[in-house]
Amino acid sequence: MLVKFADWLSYDLMGLDSQSQFGGVINFFIYDSIKIIGLLFLLILFIGIIRTYLPQNKIKHWMSKSGGIGNIFASMFGAITPFCSCSSVPLFLGFLEAGVPLGVTFSFLITSPIINEYLVIIMFSLFGWKITLSYVLCGLLIGSLSGFIIGKLHLEQYLEQDFVGKKCNGKVDQFNGFKSRFDFGLKEAIDIVRKIWIWVLVGVAIGSLIHNYVPQETIQSIINKTGVFSVPIATALGVPMYGGCATIVPIAVTLFQKGVPLGTALAFMMAIAALSLPEAIMLRRAMKPKLILIFFGITTVAIIIIGYFLNFVQAFLT
Repeated sequence: MLVKFADWLSYDLMGLDSQSQFGGVINFFIYDSIKIIGLLFLLILFIGIIRTYLPQNKIKHWMSKSGGIGNIFASMFGAITPFCSCSSVPLFLGFLEAGVPLGVTFSFLITSPIINEYLVIIMFSLFGWKITLSYVLCGLLIGSLSGFIIGKLHLEQYLEQDFVGKKCNGKVDQFNGFKSRFDFGLKEAIDIVRKIWIWVLVGVAIGSLIHNYVPQETIQSIINKTGVFSVPIATALGVPMYGGCATIVPIAVTLFQKGVPLGTALAFMMAIAALSLPEAIMLRRAMKPKLILIFFGITTVAIIIIGYFLNFVQAFLT
């Protein structure tokens, strides 16, 4: 039905030529924009309701468990929080103030922007379930292991003193019945979609232009020149950039369709999502530059390794 509506709107109502590149751009843009924004709203609403059953004090209790369990739980919690890298920082700082172990808080900080509900639904709609599931599992692995490694390095001396060892004084959020939970999810869905819809459109627009105008041979030529170094180069290019997944997923999937290896495209996307200059500036409030550099370095290496792995298993996922 949505395909027919996009065809009617672009080719019948607007009178565009279905065989032209420009007509293809507009049709691609209309179809993907409606599909992604609609699915985003519904999924964020659902996840928002689910999150009302997860009180903050219990979450912090589970995140403080040792033996890597806290890292895994923090990564899983990060995966269901709809934040970009900068939006994750305030909650990350709150966990530090509450006395949650440093490595565990980093597991949350790393995973939260890499995986979230709107990223998953965008990837599912554009990449399919196999690639989406693999991406989610790899994102959880990156967050859990990177945070675990940072924790084992005992880098607490690089935290600013007012973020060391504070006690949790949070209270459990109260909801009176399902209606209040639904209202919370609805408000969250409206707020998030209102903030990111323009970036969804920007990402889809760029993706549609690349999809219809950039020859596959051009993309393949660029990748061929970098060869085995395509993954670290793509990751290094992504690290200093800043953008939400709503913007970069459509670009990543279009590059993949044009011949860029899967792991290379996803490593580029992960680097943009998880690491950014604005995030580093915000983190300076709580930690010294050396800890920020270590965090960026470990996460970058983890993303590169995952990129190579996804390139290796690409044939099984497509």
